[in-house]
Amino acid sequence: MQEGGYYISKKTDDICQDVCGPASRAALSMSRLRCILRGFDHKALLLLFVGLPLFIFGIYLHGQKITYFLRPLWESPPKPFNIIPHYYHENVSMENLCKLHGWGIRDTPRRVFDAVLFSNEVDILEIRWNELHPFVSEFVLLESNSTFTGQVKPLFFAQTEKKFKFVESRLTYGVVGGRFVKGENPFVEESYTRECSGSANKDSRINEDDLLIMSDVDEIPSGHTINLLRWSWEASVHRYKPGKTRYAHFRQTDDLLADSGWHCSFCFRRISEFVFKMKAYSHVDRVRFSYYLKPSRIQDVICRGADLLTCYQRSIHSRRSLLRWSHSQFLLSCSSSRASTSKCRQVHVPSSGNCLRESG
Repeated sequence: MQEGGYYISKKTDDICQDVCGPASRAALSMSRLRCILRGFDHKALLLLFVGLPLFIFGIYLHGQKITYFLRPLWESPPKPFNIIPHYYHENVSMENLCKLHGWGIRDTPRRVFDAVLFSNEVDILEIRWNELHPFVSEFVLLESNSTFTGQVKPLFFAQTEKKFKFVESRLTYGVVGGRFVKGENPFVEESYTRECSGSANKDSRINEDDLLIMSDVDEIPSGHTINLLRWSWEASVHRYKPGKTRYAHFRQTDDLLADSGWHCSFCFRRISEFVFKMKAYSHVDRVRFSYYLKPSRIQDVICRGADLLTCYQRSIHSRRSLLRWSHSQFLLSCSSSRASTSKCRQVHVPSSGNCLRESG
């Protein structure tokens, strides 16, 4: 303290003083910025300017996986099915098979109509119709010149119709024109196409109480299952009701007949067919990046038994399905059915048993 007066000491920081004598405007601005930044934790700044952008980019890149992983938090699991054991052997009479299921047997079998929407699954359709041919009274196929995503599509069935001469006398083939509405939700176009199938069913001369199979081409019921259902009194696929029956693609019952068929959404022998479906079907929102469509990536995913669309729960399901339903089991089912074993090999296990698909 100075004598004869008083002294005030004020703590200062030299970085907040003039820089190099008389302060220039730029120097003062820099000084103030340094003062402001000095009040922040460097780790917090690093987190703000580096960590946060990386986090946002990660959400953008893997958001779909995260939402599928967290889905059980906001979505209740579906109600469990009532599983009905499925008994079958080629040497057991139909009367005894019906009794084993607790059903009575009819004097004559019902007529069966198989109605499908067709996109580009030529090989799968051939397998399906070979499997069901002895038991179906009429095949109903509806094809559009538009994909569900509103893209122009060739009429693939019309181009390959010669392959299906064996069902020609029992075929009702219809063509529906796409609406080509830009920016529309693909499920709207899908719903429109499915509604049009009602007209095709009427054109097939289906009658009340006939059995109607409504499914996509890749959802294939086994022939012996359909034979069982058409002979039994109680069981049915769907009993047609004029004016009431509409194409439905959702769960309609709590009963599930075990081991009654196959579902193979991406069973193609050519990589180009995988790409086409990924760009054409209603779940195109899952194809979030263009590299998903790269042939090399698709081939790698197939060989790893992973999911083409990298959805977490779907990936787990794909791996479990691969473990539970091996190539040899699929071929055994094909060889024991009426479907062509060579066609099954081309679609499911091409190139002499390995996972490689044709590039065309």
